[in-house]
Amino acid sequence: MHLSSPPAMRIGIVGGGIAGVALALDLCRHSHLHVQLFEAAPAFGEVGAGVSFGANAVQAIKGLGIGEPYQRVADRTPAPWQDIWFEWRKGQDASYLGASVAAGVGQSSVHRADFLDVLASELPDGIAQFGKRAVRVEQDGNQAHVFFTDGSSHSCDILIAADGIKSSIRDHVLEGLGQPLASPRFSGTCAYRGMIDSQQLRETYRARGLDEHLVNVPQMYLGLDAHILTFPVKQGRLINVVAFVSDRSSDKPVWPSDAPWVRNASQQEMLEAFADWGDAARALLESIPHPTLWALHDLEELPGYVHGQVGLIGDAAHAMLPHQGAGAGQGLEDAWLLARLLSDPQILTSTPADVLNAYDSIRRPRACRVQRTSWQAGELYEFRDPAVADNEPLLGKTLAERFDWLWSHDMQSDLQSARAQLGW
Repeated sequence: MHLSSPPAMRIGIVGGGIAGVALALDLCRHSHLHVQLFEAAPAFGEVGAGVSFGANAVQAIKGLGIGEPYQRVADRTPAPWQDIWFEWRKGQDASYLGASVAAGVGQSSVHRADFLDVLASELPDGIAQFGKRAVRVEQDGNQAHVFFTDGSSHSCDILIAADGIKSSIRDHVLEGLGQPLASPRFSGTCAYRGMIDSQQLRETYRARGLDEHLVNVPQMYLGLDAHILTFPVKQGRLINVVAFVSDRSSDKPVWPSDAPWVRNASQQEMLEAFADWGDAARALLESIPHPTLWALHDLEELPGYVHGQVGLIGDAAHAMLPHQGAGAGQGLEDAWLLARLLSDPQILTSTPADVLNAYDSIRRPRACRVQRTSWQAGELYEFRDPAVADNEPLLGKTLAERFDWLWSHDMQSDLQSARAQLGW
């Protein structure tokens, strides 16, 4: 009699954004895993424009085996400024405050849709199913069952929710933990966004006697209760501009429940928000005839990312403000650690809940810290950090140093800790 191979472990992933697809891509390379990915939309697609990745995220991308496709579509600041993450300047006159340098990475960014396209194109046929919007989850003994709006359902050994800030599965996890539910909360900050043809912007800067260096290198212009960032995308052909404005009139700002999070805005409305800013900033905004306005929401830090055989990754677990360019990177770190654990054949003799608990205990403290410091970064940029305010020398020094812990994170040591916790 021949010994049959152990049955594959079934992994269900809900949500086809960057974290979900990256996880599926890694997991489907392993013969002991059977992977299915469910996406609510009729096809893969990302909302949003540029997304940036710190050195830690670029490491996770390489570790997930998607470094080569990423490099095909990614942007970098051109030499000789390739290591600069951002230069920091005062909004009122563009005077230089300092720079944050990420050696070997700089400002690594990509258009969200381009990155997702290239990832999705690598997924083998039969892994992804579309038009599958999850409405609820049930667990019994050793299986998780996810139910979709089309009346179908799927059963698996481990269910991973990568379904974003408005996750339909997060409630199941928090209820299972006996914790209060968490909804997206409005930060009080809105962002005007637009893309500018870089050649056009150069001509505008020349005509106004402004330094073209400001077009070549990622810039962050800082002011009271507002800041503007720029970085090149699409191989430098376009400049991605995001202009943030914070309303601090209330401690608990509310975004109207019937209002969309993203809408078209008038240029006039945007210019009025930056009326007292300097030439460099105004020239940028005057080059965006049709901005969009985004209401920035995040999540409070959750008390747990897993319940039984169901785990949360990415924005479903720790949606954060974009002020450190770290949100997508945290989803990729989640995917990397989970992929390393699930791809180990020892998973077949382990309890899925134990594996998810190891993921939770390693990832949650870090992701919560990145959430917290992303909010703090916004305060710092808008002169609301109580220790720094608008003290220029201190601001320059703080900005140069404050991202090191985020970027230099040792993911291998995370993996060793998780393996030790599992007795592997």
